[in-house]
Amino acid sequence: MNFELKPLSLAAAVNEKADLLLVLVSDPVKPGKDALSSVLAHALKAEDFVPKAGRLLSAYRLPAVQTTRVVYAGIGDASPKSVRQGVLAGLGAVRADSVKRVLVLPADGQLSEAALRAVVLAVADGSYSYTLTKSRPEARQLQKITIGLTEVSAEQRAALALAEATVHGVEVAKEWGNRPANHATPTHLAAAAKALASRGSGLQCEVLLPRDVAKLGMGSFMAVARGSEEELRFIVLRYQGAARTEAPVVLVGKGITFDTGGISIKPAGEMDEMKFDMCGAASVLGTFRALSELKPAINVIGLIPTCENMPDGRALKPGDVVTSMSGQTIEVLNTDAEGRLILCDALTYAERFKPRAVVDIATLTGACVVALGAVRSGLFSTDDALASALQNAGEQAQDLAWRLPLDEDYAEGLKSNFADVANVGGRAGGAITAAKFLQRFATRFPWAHLDIAGTAWKSGGAKGATGRPVGLLLTYLLAQAQAVQTAAAPAVAAKPRRKTAAAAKKA
Repeated sequence: MNFELKPLSLAAAVNEKADLLLVLVSDPVKPGKDALSSVLAHALKAEDFVPKAGRLLSAYRLPAVQTTRVVYAGIGDASPKSVRQGVLAGLGAVRADSVKRVLVLPADGQLSEAALRAVVLAVADGSYSYTLTKSRPEARQLQKITIGLTEVSAEQRAALALAEATVHGVEVAKEWGNRPANHATPTHLAAAAKALASRGSGLQCEVLLPRDVAKLGMGSFMAVARGSEEELRFIVLRYQGAARTEAPVVLVGKGITFDTGGISIKPAGEMDEMKFDMCGAASVLGTFRALSELKPAINVIGLIPTCENMPDGRALKPGDVVTSMSGQTIEVLNTDAEGRLILCDALTYAERFKPRAVVDIATLTGACVVALGAVRSGLFSTDDALASALQNAGEQAQDLAWRLPLDEDYAEGLKSNFADVANVGGRAGGAITAAKFLQRFATRFPWAHLDIAGTAWKSGGAKGATGRPVGLLLTYLLAQAQAVQTAAAPAVAAKPRRKTAAAAKKA
C-alpha cells in the first residue's frame, strides 16, 4: 500500500478520482457550503446520521462528485480510538475487492498526529489479507490511500512515516503469527530473521544451533525442544542506532512455533490456535522491521528462543528436573508451562549485553486471558520507571497494557522439594506466578514481562494474529531514543552579558 498526505479541502475533493471517499465526521461538526458538506448537513438535520464513532451514511455516484462511493463515518470526539472505529466501519461498508484507491478526509480538515496514525493503522488492519497457504489467494486490493488535510505540517509527515513503519512491523508479526506451524518452524523463523537483516537495513542477525545452545548450558530451553523432530534455534538480532557504548534495550520473544502441551497434552479443541504461541517472537521480528525503517538513535537487541513443544519418547516429563543456564534447577510439574522454561535461559543470556532494560513478550498464560481478556496485555515489572514507560507507550499506540502485581507472597506456590523452583504454582494467580518464575532470572537489570496471551490473536470468525504489541514496543523504543538524545545533548552555556558603556563607567 502507498500512503500520501495531501493539502485538500472537502470542497476540492469533489474533483478527486478514487473508488471510495471516506469523510470522517467528528462531533460537533459545522458543515460548509460545498456539495459534500451539503449532503452531510441535510442528513444531520433530518437525524438520518449522527457523528458517533462507527455510525455511517453511504452514497453512490453523487452528482458533481468524481469518486464512485462516498461514505460519511462518525468519529465522535476524534480521539485515536474513535477514529479507528470510524475508519474500520467505513471500510467494512464497501466490498474490499472493489476498492483500490481510497481518499480519506476529515470533514473539518483537521487530524491530530495521533489520529492520523490511527487512520493509517486502521486502513491497514481493515484491508489485511493472509494469502500464503491458499490455492486461490484473495490478496489485498487496496493500493493507494490519500489523506487530505487543510494544511500538512512537518509533524504530520513525521507521524505518517511512523505509522507506515508501524504498519510494516505489525504485518510482519501478523504474517508469522498466522502461518501454520509447518510453514513457521524454528528453522523458518531463523531464515526470516536472517532475511530481515540482509535487507541492508542496519540490522545484524546471528542464529545459534543446538550445539551452540548446549555449550551455553541452556538446559531448560533444550529440555523443551527435545520432544520434537524440529531442531531448536536461538536467534540474536542487533540494531545499532547509537554509540556502541550506549547500553541496549533487549527484547525477548517467546518462539514456541507449536505447543501441544507436551506430555501434559492440551485438549484437542482449539489446539490449532497454538500456532500462535510464537507471537511474542513475531512481535520482535516486526519491531525490528520497523526499526530498520525509522532508524532511531538507540541500540536494541532481539532474542528469540524458538522450538516446538511436542510429546514423544524423548519429551520432557512431569517431575523431571532440569538445570537452567543460570545454574538454577527447575522441577517441571507441568510440561505445558514450557514458555517460561525457554524464556528463563534467554533472560540469563541477556545479561551479557549489560542492558538498560529487558522486556520479554510472551503468550504465556491462559490466566492472563481470564484476568484481562483481549483488551489489555498483562504487564509485570520490577522497575517502576520501566513499567510506567511501557504503559504510557501502550496508551499512545492504542496497544494497551495493564500492570499487575509481583508481591513476593505469590512465589510461595513455586517452592519445590526437589529443585530450586517449580515451573508452576497452581491455578490461582497463574499469570502472576508465571511472572514470579521469570523474575528469578531477571535480577541483574530492569525487567518487564508482557503477557500477550489474550491480545496476540483473535478466535472465531475473525481468527488471526493481531500484530500486538509491535505498536507498544516501537513507541516505547522511540521514547527511549529521545531520552538518550536529550541526556546526551550538551548543555548550552549562557553567554556573558556585555556591559553597557554606562555600566562600565559606573564599575
